[in-house]
Amino acid sequence: MEAKKRTLEVQREEFSNGKFIATPLAGLIVWGIIGFVGLFFSKTVAVWSIFIGTGSIVYIGLFLSKFTGENFLDKNKPKNVFDTLFLVTVCQAVLVYAIAIPFFIIDYSSLPLTVGILTGLMWLPFSWIVQHWVGYFHAISRTLLVLMLWYLVPEHRFVAIPFMIVFIYLTTLIILGKRKIK
Repeated sequence: MEAKKRTLEVQREEFSNGKFIATPLAGLIVWGIIGFVGLFFSKTVAVWSIFIGTGSIVYIGLFLSKFTGENFLDKNKPKNVFDTLFLVTVCQAVLVYAIAIPFFIIDYSSLPLTVGILTGLMWLPFSWIVQHWVGYFHAISRTLLVLMLWYLVPEHRFVAIPFMIVFIYLTTLIILGKRKIK
């Protein structure tokens, strides 16, 4: 049945029944690598790890989806408008680099703050779509904790913030795993 013939409510339910493991797992892996790079390498390498790493999350998620049973590239799956909406939120996260880059040019240490918060905002519409609080938890706690760490540990921004984001992803994955699917 085509997406246009199924009601939005039916498509929302179909979307909401997904596992949602691949993308947060990709985020966990990437931010973990970013944290280790910040711990052991120069600030220049740490900066590049944030740009390259966060830009790779989508592709790593696509790869992991083949192993989690989600298979994002499955062409046999019926079209779903909420898949498209989620893709738009991913594009939104990419566009926010227009905010992060000018601040980065002025103060390179702003990068973990801006990218850490701005790329986590896609969790808000996710929560609305799936009608579960996990995305609100992820986005709000991530925003508050990134901001707090940015002020509290200025000399360790490239380590503390990424590892805190890993913790939020880990918690999010646990919540997603326990979420009741309709």
